[in-house]
This record gives sequence, structure tokens and C-alpha cells, in this order.
Amino acid sequence: MSGPHDHSARNQEATDVGLPLWLLAEVTYRCPLQCPYCSNPIDFARNRDELTTAEWASVLRQGRAMGAVQLGFSGGEPLVRNDLSELISEARSLGYYSNLITSGIGLTESRVLDFLDAGLDHIQVSFQASDPELNNAVAGSRRAFEQKLAMARAVKEAGYLMVLNFVIHRHNIHQMNDIIDLCERLDADYVELATCQYYGWAFRNREGLMPSKDQLVKAEEEVNRNRDRLAEQGSAMKLIFVTPDYYEERPKACMNGWGSVFLTVAPDGTALPCHSARLLPIEFPNVRDTALESIWYESAGFNHYRGDSWMPEPCRSCDEKDKDFGGCRCQAFLLTGNADNADPVCGKSPHHDRILAARRAADHATAGLEDLTYRNARNSRILFRG
Repeated sequence: MSGPHDHSARNQEATDVGLPLWLLAEVTYRCPLQCPYCSNPIDFARNRDELTTAEWASVLRQGRAMGAVQLGFSGGEPLVRNDLSELISEARSLGYYSNLITSGIGLTESRVLDFLDAGLDHIQVSFQASDPELNNAVAGSRRAFEQKLAMARAVKEAGYLMVLNFVIHRHNIHQMNDIIDLCERLDADYVELATCQYYGWAFRNREGLMPSKDQLVKAEEEVNRNRDRLAEQGSAMKLIFVTPDYYEERPKACMNGWGSVFLTVAPDGTALPCHSARLLPIEFPNVRDTALESIWYESAGFNHYRGDSWMPEPCRSCDEKDKDFGGCRCQAFLLTGNADNADPVCGKSPHHDRILAARRAADHATAGLEDLTYRNARNSRILFRG
């Protein structure tokens, strides 16, 4: 790890470690879609040695014994795992509140009911846009939109809350009214309008995905108008608009603090304090070699950024360091090359000019969908050829 700070004392400083209340099980990096903002690692194809059903069951048992209560099944596309019902059943028997985060590709009405019988509490279905053409071009599947609509309805009919997710970027941010109209027609309960956060594939494609400030302001105004309209109509649908922190002057409290609440287990068993952390030059332990409790409390990787002794200035003397924890370590690494640095989103960061430059670039970006780098390049070539 580069940087002038002494990291050897971090284990000693991490005396008040919270419980891993939220366990994210990234059961696979495999996915049939090509999304150019995918949060999976760029080199995901190298990680083919997935945990077995028995190994995942052991992870769930260990996490629950440590106090984890929320469980997310994620990927990639978790539906490519044939043992998902078995893992859901194990989670229910342990007392987790479990959530499936899916594109809907690979879901069927019978699987929805199987998951319900197994004890799944919650299904979140993602869309790429409000219209078939754009949705399918981004997803890389000519039938993706139709499949998503059918599965969203099946989820609702099965008695689940209707939870929809749209990743927002410069190519669909003009669709806010249409997106919300679609969600109303599907009788959604919760809608997450999450603007891109720039890690993984999204960072590689940032110039082609990042909306301008004017686009963002207009989109937020449209969301707020729709919120007011829904409230006047007595609608219970909730709109959650997540802005990109590139347009903020204060950094986010990433993951509520490093190794504080969230514990991610990657498909190959690597344990991480967040799903993007494996891009950092830090060695993280594997659940195949080390007990989860030891990983959480004792490993160098999880103690690396606990406390504040690692912080350089201006973070070390900042009166908000206990609120934002110095911001995002992955973002600091991607933008400055040193994860110890203050998150450049912060207006006090000596590297804040890199955020300002990204904003200026977004005001003049001209990249089209065909100029993006897609997770599954073969799919995009087929789609753009028609």
C-alpha cells in the first residue's frame, strides 16, 4: 500500500467494531447481460471458482451467528445458480430477512413461487430504461424488456412488494417521467432511481455515462414534481432518487464506514468490506481459509481503514470525519492512485480538481451507446449491428 502513513497500528485502534448486520452474498459474477455500468470487477471472467452450496450455507450460518440480519443475494445474475432455492431456504431457517437482487433474466413464474415457498422476503427487479429499444440495447438482449415486465408483474402477483431499480445515466436520464409512469402502471411500491456510481465498468465508461449538471437538476425536479403529484393522489409509491456524489462537495459516508455494518462475500469466497474493495491493493481473506468472525474482527484487510489513524490531512483534523469517515476508499484510489487520500469529492481535498474536471467533461460529452465498453462485448456488437 502506497502512502506515508503507518498502517501497522490499525488493528490496535479498531476497538469498537460494530456487527456485520448486512451480509451481501455475491453468489456469482456470471450474467447474461452486458450493462456498461456493471459494478462487477473488470476482470470478473477470471473468477470462476465459485463457492459451493455447502460453502455458502456455512457462510450464512457464520454470518447469522455473528449478528447479521439482512441478507442480499446478488451477482452478476444470481438466477444462474441452480441452488438458489436451497440457499434461500437455509437463510429462512437461520432467521435472515433475505432479498434477491435480479435483472429478472432467468426468472419464471414457477421460480418466483418456489422462492416464496423457500422463504424469500423481497425481490428487486432492475430495468435499464422505460422503453424496449434503449433497455434492450443497454442490457444486450432483444427480449430483456418484455421479460422484465412479465417478471415484475409475477413478483407483484405472488404477494411481494414491487421494488424496481433503474440505473440512471446520461442516456436515460431524460426519461424520468416515462420511467415513473411505467412504475405506476406496474403498481410499484418502491422505485430506486440510482444514478451511476463510478466503479468497475461504470468508471471505465464514465465519460459516456455521467450526466451533465443541467440534466441532473432537471431530472431531480421531475422526480420531486412526481413525488408531490403521487402524494396528492394518495399513492403509496415511494420514489428514491440517488444522486451521483460527483456533484456533491461533501463525500458520502461510504458503507457507513469501513468494516462497520456491511460484509460482502464474493463468488470465490473473498470477504470484502464493500463489493468494490477488491480493486484496492489490499490483501483480503477468504472464507475457505478463515472463519468469518476472525475475518471481521481480526483480519488486516477489514481493520485497514477502521478508526482514523490512517487519515492524512485534511481528513485527520476535519470536524466531519466521524460523519463521512474520509469518504470512499475505492473512489480515492481510482481518482488519485492512493486509497489513503481524501475522497476527491470533498471540496477540501487537494484532488478535488479531478471531480471538477469530470463535471466539465460531462457538460460536453458526445459519446453514444455504441462508444461504450460493454461487459460482454460480443452481445453489444450483435445488438448494434441489428
